[in-house]
Amino acid sequence: MSHPLTRVLTLLELLQSNVRLTGAELADRLDTDVRTVRRYMSHLRDLGIPVEAERGRYGGYRLARGYRMPPLVLTNDEALAVVLGLLAAERLGMGTAAPASAGALAKIERVLPHALREPLAAMRETLSFTANAVIGQAPGTGVLLALAQASRAHTTVGISHQSWRQEHTERDIDPYGVVFHTGRWYVVGHDHLRDSLRTFRIDRITSVTPRAHSFTAPDGFDPVAHLTSTLAQGRYRWQVEVTIHGPLDEIARRLPRSAVTLTAQPTGVLMHARAERLDGMAHMLASLEWPFTIHHPDELRQALKNLAAQLTAAAQRRPEGLPQ
Repeated sequence: MSHPLTRVLTLLELLQSNVRLTGAELADRLDTDVRTVRRYMSHLRDLGIPVEAERGRYGGYRLARGYRMPPLVLTNDEALAVVLGLLAAERLGMGTAAPASAGALAKIERVLPHALREPLAAMRETLSFTANAVIGQAPGTGVLLALAQASRAHTTVGISHQSWRQEHTERDIDPYGVVFHTGRWYVVGHDHLRDSLRTFRIDRITSVTPRAHSFTAPDGFDPVAHLTSTLAQGRYRWQVEVTIHGPLDEIARRLPRSAVTLTAQPTGVLMHARAERLDGMAHMLASLEWPFTIHHPDELRQALKNLAAQLTAAAQRRPEGLPQ
């Protein structure tokens, strides 16, 4: 932090973040001396920023009460972190109903100095991702924030919810947590209407109303684990049960948590899954390097035989004109 301008901006940031700091504390954080701190304070006052000094043993510096700071000041690293975060959120489908990410990115680029704006624009225009873009189901900003606040404060809320069948209900819930998963936002909690633990897609919630009641979440409750388990038990045509003869940790890293549940057994890992098509399940099992035993359905055996036949035919097929 050798450049004086950098130290002055850092000093301003410290004053914004703390009610009062002594000259010695500021000098220590800026890696300078108290006399230089006083000079930097003069620079801030010359810029019209009202810095107050309190004399005495317990005195220090602070911004004038009620003073509103000018637009946000970001360092190069901070600006890059914000821009990358906005780009990643858009790629993952984490946006809200309003085009907030694009608007925020445009505002940040507009107020940045040219020396920083151009490199960040180059980053935005040339950055590529190996993962495919996710088309998210965007919730309303107010709804999402209200549920997050209620979850943190352990406050019951009333919600207006519309199901996938277009059925509208009013219900109270105790929101245990908010989870983002593959392009969709969910809230997990106790549903007073059904008196049970439920999961709701937040883009299907149109309004949130705080109630005067508080709740206590179950000890050790994991909203992510509950959501992925619930999604894995959705309505599908086939119930699949297979023992995979391999280590649990490595198998768990290879299989999607939203599609399977895994249980350690003496002979391996018992996998429960649900599938609409068995050919997809056959491909997933064939991609593993560990042997496995099918418990049911028997139709999965035929799906694997069909896949094996396709692979055998592909292995034996030669380009035209080459000897067989």
